[in-house]
Amino acid sequence: MNTRLVLGCGSLGHALIERLRKTPGDIHVITGDEGRVDSLRGENVPAELGAYDDPDVVEEVKTEDVPTVSSVVVAGDDPQRNEQAVETARDLYPRATVVAYVGRDSTDEQRATLAALADRVVDPADIVPQRILQAAGRGGLRLRQLHRIVRDLDGPLAVVMHDNPDPDAIASACALAQIAENAGCPAEPCYYGEISHQENLALVNLLEYDLTNLDSDEDLSRFAGFALVDHSRPGVNDQLPSDTPVDIVVDHHPPREPIEARFVNLRSDIGATSTLLTDYLRRLDVEPSRPVATGLLYGIRIDTKDFRREVSVDDYTAASFLLPYADTATLERVESPSISVDTLETVGRAIKNRDVRGEVLTSCVGRLHARDALAQSADRLLDLRDVTTTLVYGFKDGTIYMSARTRGTDLDVGETLREAFSQIGEAGGHADMAGAQIPLGLLGTVEEDADADLSSVIQDVVTDRFFETLRSRPNWDFVDLYDSGVEELPVGADEE
Repeated sequence: MNTRLVLGCGSLGHALIERLRKTPGDIHVITGDEGRVDSLRGENVPAELGAYDDPDVVEEVKTEDVPTVSSVVVAGDDPQRNEQAVETARDLYPRATVVAYVGRDSTDEQRATLAALADRVVDPADIVPQRILQAAGRGGLRLRQLHRIVRDLDGPLAVVMHDNPDPDAIASACALAQIAENAGCPAEPCYYGEISHQENLALVNLLEYDLTNLDSDEDLSRFAGFALVDHSRPGVNDQLPSDTPVDIVVDHHPPREPIEARFVNLRSDIGATSTLLTDYLRRLDVEPSRPVATGLLYGIRIDTKDFRREVSVDDYTAASFLLPYADTATLERVESPSISVDTLETVGRAIKNRDVRGEVLTSCVGRLHARDALAQSADRLLDLRDVTTTLVYGFKDGTIYMSARTRGTDLDVGETLREAFSQIGEAGGHADMAGAQIPLGLLGTVEEDADADLSSVIQDVVTDRFFETLRSRPNWDFVDLYDSGVEELPVGADEE
């Protein structure tokens, strides 16, 4: 049986191992990356932790575990260490075929040395143009345009998420930043607002994302270009000036108006923007970093509700590509974070203040501490018996925020919120998950510090507009829609 020895497991190594596993023979890996060793062992690939360019380490493995080797693949990222690894392979396995990766930022001299020592040298400078030309026949022209835009920027690219970003927006921004930096353009994933949802905070903290939190009065002149991910218009669901010239837009939400940018990719037939960015990485042959891959996988899972909502074949394909690169152990920690007292109190107020009309539930929770608690409340209330649509809303910092959910109906809550509130604020989203926001100033002279009075005014405006819009929706059956009432909670539930 042939044994293939892999020395080093850098940006090329993991993808190469996946290919080698599909061919007959055994594989044995030596790498100094402890996380990669654990990942490979979890996939039943024999892997040893050690310096892959150290002759003593390689000889020890040869003696104990790999007595015969038919080929050696040197796949580290450091050109100098790769030279030493090739020399070691030649000494220990003189009859083996040696294939060497030149590594990152190698010099002409290092390439020449490797070419003299190895049977074959893998050089990205030769491979990347071939991959781009191959991709041109299947939509690669679009990716070449994207690469050209970021490559030509004379300064950093601001990759802007929507306000108070969710996992799909966060991961997409980090992925586009990696693509830009791979093309030689510095990039910053940026957002306005706050990240308060406990799972989103866990995602950012555990994966150590370097994000830039912009202020509304931030001086943006240091950026040479702007990209929008998971939304499509400056000044709408972000705090950029509305006349900001945009270079790149990547989104999976349907736009209500024409989008102006040098590069636009809008696909509402997929479940997540993370799916689009994964496709870019795959076709550009850019290996996602472990944090980026983990975030993209989580973004797809969240936006498709674990592949149960608005999912497409492309979403499955993207998840399959990401899985070998992702840190699934960290994902488990992200999915089970602690929940704040403020969030639990908001959910409690949503239950207590619920207004149920037929199968539709609305609830005003009053003053908010964290916007993300609205979405969690809307999700929780959707679990109540006989409720198919929820709208939970509250106010914070001069703005009314809303979150809506629906399931098992023909109602498009994204379109419903747009029809109800887009003329007096901002609204949008998907058929089963949407949001909206309205400036409090539109409600007149009610003082914001008078919470009870303000909640009453907000409740009248939001509820009236929402139900009036529902009544006008075609093919929507309302039972007792005009009657307000409070239904019984399921047995065992507690309002307090």
